[in-house]
Amino acid sequence: MSISDQSLFPQTPVESKEHEDHYNKICEDYNHLMETLPKGNGWRAKHLYNYNGFWISPKYIKANLLLHAYFKPQPTDIFLASFMKSGTTWLKALIFSTLTRHLYSFSDHYLHHHGPQSTFPFLESECENFPITDFTHMSSPRLFATHFPRTLLPESMTSCKFVYICREPKDVLVSKWVFMNKIREKDLPPFSFDEAFDLFCEGVSNYGPFWEHVLSYWRASLESPEKILFLKYEEVKRQPEVVVRRLAAFMGIPFMAEEVEKGVVENIVKLCSFENLSNLEVNKKGVEKFGTVEVENREFFRKGEIGDWRNYLSDEMKQRIDGIIDEKFKGSGLIFGS
Repeated sequence: MSISDQSLFPQTPVESKEHEDHYNKICEDYNHLMETLPKGNGWRAKHLYNYNGFWISPKYIKANLLLHAYFKPQPTDIFLASFMKSGTTWLKALIFSTLTRHLYSFSDHYLHHHGPQSTFPFLESECENFPITDFTHMSSPRLFATHFPRTLLPESMTSCKFVYICREPKDVLVSKWVFMNKIREKDLPPFSFDEAFDLFCEGVSNYGPFWEHVLSYWRASLESPEKILFLKYEEVKRQPEVVVRRLAAFMGIPFMAEEVEKGVVENIVKLCSFENLSNLEVNKKGVEKFGTVEVENREFFRKGEIGDWRNYLSDEMKQRIDGIIDEKFKGSGLIFGS
């Protein structure tokens, strides 16, 4: 299978009654677990549940259990991890086009005809049902994306490389609220920004608390910088060529001097720019499926700006979030600009 065919995954058949019994036991554990977990107001669906310190939707709690039970990582795997609405789509495009730069021409690239979401299987969706997707036929290095915090991932995945992208929390809040309103279940009442703001500050949002999610990867990156490349959306925005070269080196495929001279880095940045991707026909129409959830491709391209929060947050709101983040990140060495 070529790397461009990663969206076509064969399913693993149920091999024996032993497998079925094991899965049934996981289902029993899951049902019991859901009866005991704290419950909070959801953004897309009615409720989120606090699972090992993070607010997760029920189907992805089950996916996490199946991930731990059945996913078999390979040392060469590369994971793109992020809190929702932190620049995931952009990084998918940058990583994919950097990794496959010898396979496609910039005049007729894979990304001209396929959305960035198709370049990485989303781990939660692929582990949502039993049997989970079989990834054994994917070419190496296999690319995966996840929103799970570091501490909810299997220990066996610590041998793999991770690229983590984070973003200024106020911009994350705004982008997440807009996005979740687009895919919110139709039978639920409108979801106001004030409600989203309060929940976000309380840590209650999909995969939240935001600060615990970011810190889980930040701390791991300090311990194992050779395994985790920690990026900020703002630095990618300001110096994309520098970041692309860091990505290539981190993935073990640094740019040769000849490539740099030929403008390959600049071509990748141009190909993956918000302006280019958002104006491609493939990203203006169609939908992307994540399990049972369908998202219109155009919803992955909103503004791509730094500081759009200023159009939504009052001074009081800004001070409240900044105060929370300063307190939570105190002593960590991680700083966000305002």
